[in-house]
Amino acid sequence: MSSNQVSRSQGRSPTRRIARAAEAVHTLAYYTPEIRGFDDDGFSGWWHAYFAYRAAPMGPVPASVVTSIFYNFAPRFIERAVPGCWEIMTPERVRERQLELVEAAVGRALADYPDPAQIGTAAELLRSMAADLPIGARPLYAAWAGEPWPGTDLMDLWHGTTLLREFRFDGHNIALAAGNLDPCECHLMMASHGFGDAETIQRIRGWNADEWTAAHRRLTDRGLLTDGGEQTEAGSQARREVERHTDDLASPIDTVPEPGVAAELAGILEDLRDYLMSTGEVYGVWPPPTVLR
Repeated sequence: MSSNQVSRSQGRSPTRRIARAAEAVHTLAYYTPEIRGFDDDGFSGWWHAYFAYRAAPMGPVPASVVTSIFYNFAPRFIERAVPGCWEIMTPERVRERQLELVEAAVGRALADYPDPAQIGTAAELLRSMAADLPIGARPLYAAWAGEPWPGTDLMDLWHGTTLLREFRFDGHNIALAAGNLDPCECHLMMASHGFGDAETIQRIRGWNADEWTAAHRRLTDRGLLTDGGEQTEAGSQARREVERHTDDLASPIDTVPEPGVAAELAGILEDLRDYLMSTGEVYGVWPPPTVLR
């Protein structure tokens, strides 16, 4: 492990380190220009395609299922894309097309990666652990885990990080629901912690000003936010509890492989993330500028 990897690992569990780094590698496929190839296939913009390719492993599901499983989008926002997206392409064809576009994107983005052997190592580690996590109450992970591995190191790297990301995502939604934070309220709690603001989040999650105001009122009535939108001590505690619960639910990522595998994978994924950030392929902020555009 390099000195850089040691400094990054201090104070963080391998599970949390993997989550942060895998997110960056996985989301390369969202923000790359290649993904706009769906526009040429009849999809009406970035979000229209996003709901199709992220939900495609579940089959031609209705908007209500996507709304439930994705959790944090306003129903009307999803209904603009689903189920109409399945009239443009079947879920099977969406997956085929996504793999074509992602393969082009990942191949270009990592063509000059300085340590290509790491890619093969990461792919091997991911294949040994990412598909063997428990599927109970993990509908999106279960759907993606049922998809075949693409079969190359580069694409298995992306597919494996996608599995880890969706596994944690499903668990985070469980933690939000257990914390009594509904799909709109969780965004106010996030904004109050410094991630995004009302205007931005409403725009990219579909909530309107009245719904935002009503959610703010519910959170102030419960003592989690102030009238000005800042977290109270109780609100900070509630947020920390959600994060702790999310980490607990993600802990199988650290316990499924042999001892030390998670830490090794975390270090490699952090190197890949840092490289992708240095080249401008992914961003270190949320929401990323690409989504806002």
